[in-house]
Amino acid sequence: MTLWLHPACAAYKRPEPLLQALVETSANLPDRESLERAARASLAHRRLPRIDGAERSPGAQAKCRSCREPIARGSWRIRLVFYEEGRFVPGGFVHLDCRKAYFETDDVLDRVLRFSRDLSADEREELRRACD
Repeated sequence: MTLWLHPACAAYKRPEPLLQALVETSANLPDRESLERAARASLAHRRLPRIDGAERSPGAQAKCRSCREPIARGSWRIRLVFYEEGRFVPGGFVHLDCRKAYFETDDVLDRVLRFSRDLSADEREELRRACD
């Protein structure tokens, strides 16, 4: 099965195949260094590829995969996915405040925003402020 991803999405979600492709290609990619840097960060922090965006919690049933506490209704949460058998499978949520403990880095905002397609400009700004 072939899985097509944007180069930046591949760097974030499937770093090994992207790095291999970068080694094997002689194509001149304008953002090659940033792709390689993002892919290496994904390899260095094994949970970063699980990030699938952020959203406001619609209820209080979900529990954080880091602290195991309920995620309060209306609070920010980071969606997680796992890559299994050639597809991405939903994998739960993490409190925004638990991001450093779970991902072992606080540098997650670019990834979270990339995969949060449904957020408005105001929500994106609110999320940025919440991460500060």
